[in-house]
Amino acid sequence: MADIKDTVHALDAAAVMGLLPARPRLLALGEPTHGEDVLLDVRNELFRQLVEEEGYRTIAMEVDCLRGLVVDEYVTSGAGSLDEVMERGFSHGWGEFAGNRELVRWMRDFNAGRPAADRLHFAGFDGPVEITAAESPRQCLTALHGYLSAHVRADLLPCTARTLDDLLGDDDRWTDPAAMLEPAHSVGQSAEARQLRLLADDLTALLDTQAPHLLAVASRDDWHRAGLYGRTASGLLRYHHWMADTSPARMARLVSTRDQMMAHNLLAVADRGPTLVHAHNSHLQREQSTMRMWEGSVEWWSAGALASVRLGAEYAFVTMALGTLRHQGVDAPPPDTLEGLLYALPEDRCVVDAPRLAAALGDTLLMPRVSPWFGYSALDPAHLADSDGIVFVKDADRHRPPQQ
Repeated sequence: MADIKDTVHALDAAAVMGLLPARPRLLALGEPTHGEDVLLDVRNELFRQLVEEEGYRTIAMEVDCLRGLVVDEYVTSGAGSLDEVMERGFSHGWGEFAGNRELVRWMRDFNAGRPAADRLHFAGFDGPVEITAAESPRQCLTALHGYLSAHVRADLLPCTARTLDDLLGDDDRWTDPAAMLEPAHSVGQSAEARQLRLLADDLTALLDTQAPHLLAVASRDDWHRAGLYGRTASGLLRYHHWMADTSPARMARLVSTRDQMMAHNLLAVADRGPTLVHAHNSHLQREQSTMRMWEGSVEWWSAGALASVRLGAEYAFVTMALGTLRHQGVDAPPPDTLEGLLYALPEDRCVVDAPRLAAALGDTLLMPRVSPWFGYSALDPAHLADSDGIVFVKDADRHRPPQQ
């Protein structure tokens, strides 16, 4: 046990960074479940420390990338009200989480009076998709077309705004929730959808080929935002295409497409500076992700795994884990599990050097923890060395510390 204790450190940003060879462009902090106050508090405190001590200026979260623009506008300029931003700027219902509200409020307070170059930014990196449906590509396609039509010659555009509108048709066709369970309800492989995929590709290519001109006549921020619209349009149209698929690989293609969209957004954010990324472990881990759905088990490579291929050592992944989550029926972990081993330590919160712990354990056999609640994803001891660290919180139900 002495060797194991040597891998454990008090939880703060300096300890997390001490696990890494250098400051990564993407520091991914994974969570095993969504919405737990204690995990959001830990994330918020780590981000504050990374901002103040390590120069991080962006946090990227697993929310709709288009909605995230609303949050970024608020924290950088104060546009709107906090209540409006929490309602409109978060997907998946996560604007209701107290920890997310505290984060947005703190970022706005930090930015007040600061020069633009030193302000914090918020980015959503998920696509505009839910487990039950996906958005229409109208918003991103028309926004991209509007940006280009305002700044380049009309004869360079592959189509008119009217053509886009006619091809898109009624948005209800795209958002029909029945399409997730019944491919025949999807319009993703219609003639109009195929034409829109070609136009999205042409519009994005025009954004690239006209980049020197566009950056000379409009702001770099506007150009980056147009790039987000282009990535999202192409990704959404690809996602809708696979919603109409009837093959056995349908769900694997859908979840893979979603994480591909996430990865492209993360790489774009990383190009603009060091970023803390917060999402479920399954979207950030380096090993292959798995999930059981109504069509059976699916496997895919996460956004983090895809981004790490491009970034190498500039991508770091720290997983989070809980000892207990009693209000969801998750009691103390068995001692022969990885979480049970950490639960036996005296620290309520700590950060663990995962590769060193794996080396210290050697051939020690640990069993996978079986959670009685589907919403908690336990650590897999077989993949301990695949993460750069573990942030471990002993008990989720303990009283939340006061916010600073």
